[in-house]
Amino acid sequence: MPIQHREMFVQIEINYRNMDKTDAINAHIEQELEAAIGRFADRLTRVEVHLSDENAGKSGPDDKRVMFEARPRGMDPLVVEAKDEDMYKAISDAAGKLRRILTTRFEKADAF
Repeated sequence: MPIQHREMFVQIEINYRNMDKTDAINAHIEQELEAAIGRFADRLTRVEVHLSDENAGKSGPDDKRVMFEARPRGMDPLVVEAKDEDMYKAISDAAGKLRRILTTRFEKADAF
């Protein structure tokens, strides 16, 4: 699922573990990532998304895990993670962390 921004494409790869794929979760990921990386899209090649249910269907605190791995052009990958009992909340939290780490990384790179 690519995100297009200013005629640049960022490849989004979503991996599920111990849970079913759903269109609603995919749409939420796309929406959150578009908000998080939109202004940086031309500086990224790919974002890998890893979703897992740590308790394999049983409920529990922080049993939903989301990891985003962003790959900036010419830089080392950046990884963020969030856990919550609600997958949608974990996705939103991870997207916020990704936005903050990308902002910091690119502002430092641009300062030099």
